[in-house]
Amino acid sequence: MKIDVILIGTGQAAVPLATRLAAAGKRVLIAERNRPGGSCVNIGCTPTKTLIASARAAHVARTGARLGVYAREVTVDFAAVVARKDAVVARWRAGVERRLNGGGDNLRFVRGHARFVGPRTVEIAASASAGGLPRPERYQAERVVINVGARPQVPAIPGLRDVPFLDSSGVLALRALPRHLVVLGSGYIGCELGQLMRRLGAAVTIVAPSERLLSHEDPDVSEALAGAFRDEGITLALGKQVERVTREDDDVVLALAGGQSVRGSHLLVATGRRPNTDDLGCQEAGIALTPEGHIQVDEGYQTTAAGTFAVGDCTPGPAFTHVSWDDHRVLFDILSGRPARARGARLVPYTVFTDPQVAGVGLSEGEARAQGVTVEVATMPFGNIARAIETDETAGVVKVLIDPASDRILGARIVGVDAGELIHVFSVLMQAKASARAIVDGEFVHPTFAEGLQTAVMKLPRYALA
Repeated sequence: MKIDVILIGTGQAAVPLATRLAAAGKRVLIAERNRPGGSCVNIGCTPTKTLIASARAAHVARTGARLGVYAREVTVDFAAVVARKDAVVARWRAGVERRLNGGGDNLRFVRGHARFVGPRTVEIAASASAGGLPRPERYQAERVVINVGARPQVPAIPGLRDVPFLDSSGVLALRALPRHLVVLGSGYIGCELGQLMRRLGAAVTIVAPSERLLSHEDPDVSEALAGAFRDEGITLALGKQVERVTREDDDVVLALAGGQSVRGSHLLVATGRRPNTDDLGCQEAGIALTPEGHIQVDEGYQTTAAGTFAVGDCTPGPAFTHVSWDDHRVLFDILSGRPARARGARLVPYTVFTDPQVAGVGLSEGEARAQGVTVEVATMPFGNIARAIETDETAGVVKVLIDPASDRILGARIVGVDAGELIHVFSVLMQAKASARAIVDGEFVHPTFAEGLQTAVMKLPRYALA
């Protein structure tokens, strides 16, 4: 079979790209050395959000008295929670396999470790989890697309590698609830996993060198989440440098600068991720990497090697599933010879799936000030929204940044229930380059959380009497 396009990895960009190219008549080979579906399906969005759903159910039941509903006892069956998570993951993974194996004569799915041995030339060898390929096979194609993802990064802390610790993948494999989980890191992963474990019944302490949770956010946004965490009994040890990690009896102990220490039964290291490019053979193919190991790409996803492209988490930029999926959409147009938007010319909304959720798009207030961008800022407590009061889900804040000259929305941050859904109101308006007046003049259903976005924008003096 002559190959037109080789794809390495089966993440959220590669799978739809492979099937669409095959349907368009290209002869496509896609290789995967691990489980099909990439990080999102196997160790990212799917398992974590499934666990978060169980954790929220436990929290709502446990706190029902605030709504006049009393549960005599709330019991979490951790084994059942994990089994449900595993079943959902298996369902999605099986769906990916069916899609790849049923892609027709133009699509071949190969299980094995793909590595460059020359320009646009890949050798695929059986990997431990592949269960195929009796001997290495070599393929060459006009175009190669890399979608190999990323993995947890381990910081260079003395003693850390001498103690048992969990990363974001290992914590998902636990079969027993930790007695006391210490989370090293206060970013997306640390906050989501820390809160869900607390709600399932573990004691949780979050330790980080940053002075606040989600350190890239404005202080008022971070504090809105921190307040909710403290209310749930999560201990926050922020602004603390870890000097050494040791094992004492059955506990892991973190020695902090200043003489303090934190100990727990389990340690989760959530300090970022690094791209899976170490054993890809990039040098043999002429593919340049950044100092952090990301694949250098231009605005059309082209690497430094002719005919070779890279998408998803192995490239510089926001490492979100929706970014990877959008990469496939744009790259399909490029490979099909159609007009396509430049890689950097897009708005990237995001959501941290804590409770309350934290969502954003565009500039934050801090970023605007640092860049010297003049903005008007509308801020309103999430608890001012009628629907929030009625459901007793008042934690959070709404912030909207407006360009006073053009009246366009430059950015927004929402902390609150369903913030991940609400942020798309601003994202779509910004994509359309619409005026913030569109929100003021819009008709919002009452009572909804979304009408609070209109109320927040109307806090600006220019709209106060609209």
